[in-house]
Amino acid sequence: MPTLKDIRVRIKGVKSTQQVTKAMKMVAAAKLRKAQERAVMARPYAAKLGEMLGSLSTKVDTSATPLLADRAETSKVLVVLVTSDRGLCGAFNTNIIKLAQRTIHEEFASAHAAGNVQMICAGTRGFDFFRKRGYNILKGYPAVFQNLDFSTAREIAETASSMYVKGEVDRVIVVYNEFKSVIAPNLKAEQLLPIKSEGPVQEGGDYIYEPSPEAIIEELVPKHLNTQVWRMMLESNAAEQAARMTAMDSATENAKELLRTLNISYNRARQAAITKELSEIVGGADALSN
Repeated sequence: MPTLKDIRVRIKGVKSTQQVTKAMKMVAAAKLRKAQERAVMARPYAAKLGEMLGSLSTKVDTSATPLLADRAETSKVLVVLVTSDRGLCGAFNTNIIKLAQRTIHEEFASAHAAGNVQMICAGTRGFDFFRKRGYNILKGYPAVFQNLDFSTAREIAETASSMYVKGEVDRVIVVYNEFKSVIAPNLKAEQLLPIKSEGPVQEGGDYIYEPSPEAIIEELVPKHLNTQVWRMMLESNAAEQAARMTAMDSATENAKELLRTLNISYNRARQAAITKELSEIVGGADALSN
């Protein structure tokens, strides 16, 4: 049975931990507001680029544009994984890593068995996990979210598009957390290449394109890829801060409940100690009177 001193020491430790988790929750909440704003602001531009490509793709022969041309077989795959740099964010990293493993082992099982699955890992957690397990990591970007910059997204997009054009990969998949709400992140394995022309076709008449639909597509495709990768990284960053805020809030509440239990145990132990002392005093007085 723990002594009063043991319980006091534990109460002090839990209070210190509670202060830390409460502070981390406040920091994560402040970062979430900024990250959410950046993610939401990037969505309309990325969506409009997709719509424009969808409309223009109906005017040209997509097979003549390498990044729009789909391939019959998928024997070589590039998986871009976006995780966080730090922990203390609940199951954020665990869930996205599991989705990446499931995507590799189930959707691209034959390519993985042949050793034709390569990875680009943005974020320390995913990079460390797959590196230790012997996966073929083409590039790693550890600590990328310490100073998140558009140049990183552009570099990833350029690497993926160059490999696709050269025939080194047949498909590029990005696995990331899309920010949906604070309590419900959306795990996604989204195809980056070949580009899916799913945008709505503009109606209301024909248009004159200058210089030509083909030239415009050639200009838009790199911008589209850069923007999509950047949007995915912003979404993941916002989802990470939301997960960390939720995890720290739960930890603070758990510490509060633990303190309540410890205080009850402390009061019971103190009452038992006082009762024991009183019994000893009464017993000693009775012995002296006899």
